[in-house]
Amino acid sequence: MEEYDLIIVGSGPAGYAAGIYATRFNMKTILIGKESGGQVSESYRIENYPGFSMINGMDLATKFKEHAESLGVETMDFLEVAEIEKTENGFNVKTEDDIGYFGRTLIFATGAKKRKLGLLNEDKFRGRGVSYCATCDGVFFKDKTVSVIGGGDSAVASALLLSEYAKKVYLIYRREKKKMRAMPVWIERAENNKKIEMILESVPKELKGEEKLESVILDQNGKNIEIKLDGLFIEIGTDPESELAKKLGVSVDAKEYIKVNEDMSTNVPKVFAAGDVTTGSNMLAQIVTACAEGAIAAESAYKYLKKRGI
Repeated sequence: MEEYDLIIVGSGPAGYAAGIYATRFNMKTILIGKESGGQVSESYRIENYPGFSMINGMDLATKFKEHAESLGVETMDFLEVAEIEKTENGFNVKTEDDIGYFGRTLIFATGAKKRKLGLLNEDKFRGRGVSYCATCDGVFFKDKTVSVIGGGDSAVASALLLSEYAKKVYLIYRREKKKMRAMPVWIERAENNKKIEMILESVPKELKGEEKLESVILDQNGKNIEIKLDGLFIEIGTDPESELAKKLGVSVDAKEYIKVNEDMSTNVPKVFAAGDVTTGSNMLAQIVTACAEGAIAAESAYKYLKKRGI
């Protein structure tokens, strides 16, 4: 079992930033993540990350990876961690392909997963009209009618991306426009897009179809309306990927976010956390905050080992 000063679980901005800083502290580091780039790789356009007036999400994720690897971070992409065992000196980490690694310290940068609507037939129609990634699946709906559920930045950005392929895009949100969470610049762009129609104060109630999705039933102020469509993209937020950390005894809050201190440490010695999975980034879940937390977590892991002469 190969030994490392630091094992990072998660390959999004927080994970890569942690890796970059850890190697600059001369820590032998490996990063294991099931999706290279995390949710960043699914982003349509990124316009608020310093240094780039506009960059595609996949391109930014690639730059993160290339930067980390150029400094010596070992990366294991598209590989899930199956089990973590606490030992006297650190942690035994086993991946889904049954390969083991030993880490003296550990950073959870596992991010968050897309939230489901929880409707009947949602899983049945996944890949048959229901999607959680416009960047991944938008191209399959050329000249089709689609809808996006949600009112945040991701939802509005997805609607704008889909308008480049689809002939019609419905942006469905459960509240009135002034309560949408998206930045005003995104909302304005959607309103000025002739292909996009906003349907507000409407809640998805039922998904209908035979072999594939054919329509969605909405509850609009107590009245049911049916919209015929070919695709439904769900962007209603995320839930933290904290299951592995919880099994290790790491404390989480009521919403399952990993509790962290200012130095990104957790209640378990030698375990740190960064990014969207923590209570810190939960206040502002942005790429820049995830990167900042990753850097802090790496420095804290370094200080922990140095203080103990490891």
